[in-house]
Amino acid sequence: MSRRVPRPTVVATVEALDEAGRGVVHIEGSPVLVEGALTGERVVCRPRKRRRQGHQADLVEVLEAASDRLEPVCPHFHVCGGCRLQHMPADAQLALKQQNLLRALDEHAHLEPDALLAPLTGPSTAYRRRARLGVKYVPGKGGTLVGFREKNGAKLAELDACAILTSRVGDAIQDIRRTLDELDIRHRIPQLEVAMGDTGTALILRHLEPLSQGDRKLLVKFARERDWQLYLQPGGPDSVHPLWPAEPPPLSYTLPDFDLELEFLPTDFIQINAAVNHALVRAAVDHLDVHADSRVLDLFCGIGNFTLAVARRAASVTGVEGDAALVSRALGNARRNHIDNVSFVSADLSRVDGKSDWRQEEWHRLLLDPPRSGAIEVLNALGGPPGGQLPQRIVYVSCNPDTLARDAGLLVHGKGYRLRSVSVVDMFPHTTHCEAIAVFDR
Repeated sequence: MSRRVPRPTVVATVEALDEAGRGVVHIEGSPVLVEGALTGERVVCRPRKRRRQGHQADLVEVLEAASDRLEPVCPHFHVCGGCRLQHMPADAQLALKQQNLLRALDEHAHLEPDALLAPLTGPSTAYRRRARLGVKYVPGKGGTLVGFREKNGAKLAELDACAILTSRVGDAIQDIRRTLDELDIRHRIPQLEVAMGDTGTALILRHLEPLSQGDRKLLVKFARERDWQLYLQPGGPDSVHPLWPAEPPPLSYTLPDFDLELEFLPTDFIQINAAVNHALVRAAVDHLDVHADSRVLDLFCGIGNFTLAVARRAASVTGVEGDAALVSRALGNARRNHIDNVSFVSADLSRVDGKSDWRQEEWHRLLLDPPRSGAIEVLNALGGPPGGQLPQRIVYVSCNPDTLARDAGLLVHGKGYRLRSVSVVDMFPHTTHCEAIAVFDR
């Protein structure tokens, strides 16, 4: 049987970082990307076979480390692909995200903001309150694995803990693995979702075969001992239902600056970083600069995360959301917090109807927090018939610099707005994922 001969290593000096935070070296005159390397470092790397995404090499050893290199907080950092920048100082991570944001605005819209504001930040560990984890039974690795994909492949990383997940779950990965390993259908569980409120914790277990009675008892015992909620998902998203307790109470989180408590279900979208969400809501409301007579429109409003905070200062707010279940949740949150100057509408914002009631009204301010695909359909319809009135200020919360830049180009070059400011929102520390908040004025 032939043995695989390892590819030769190369010693190189890192000249710069690319937009994903990978070190750039030159090998035989060609640029090669080395993940985990920092500018100025002298490294030993092993080039990979050419892939579609270009020349890459694996970091073998750091011969001369950069003075600001950090020891990763997670022992699984070098294998797990859940976060890739733990070796980089926080200020360098933020600078990289700012560069990527400004590059997107320039390349896609030829725009530069009047001001680049300070990033919105929070804790860099134990921050993630929502996640989808892979599950796979691998006898050769001792049983069931639970976690994120490996950095350089499709296999699951073997984790015993996660420093990025909120500690309630991050410190319990090993216990979860042991429990799943005891199930009769352990080989037919592909996924586990986690959702946490300020106190409550819920797990959603995806399973491809029916659970035996013994499996159900084992899972209930696990959940009861930790006072966690446990949901099962035998099919698509609509099949999610509780196993224990039979009627679990909603999860919730607070926004203390606005004296709000918002309830949500484990399947609902919420911002995954609680501390950064507090800062983001506060910044969005401040940027809107609403007054006692202001009428505000909040598009892609979800469960009312921004809507209800704005309502504390404005005359009236209308939230529009495509998911009817989230609209119902938002209405419940308004009642729960005794807010009566809000209304909510269920509407598909990817297909804007000119006859929609909310389009025929006059709005002083507009807030929007669209998905990664952006809000081009809504913004194209902005100011068109029948109303024709454009809001004086727009605050745009984005999870994708490229679609933010595209939409900013439409607002500035097509609708007569000026890009007053942008700020990075560090919702996902230790990753290259960049969220942002932008302010536009007529």
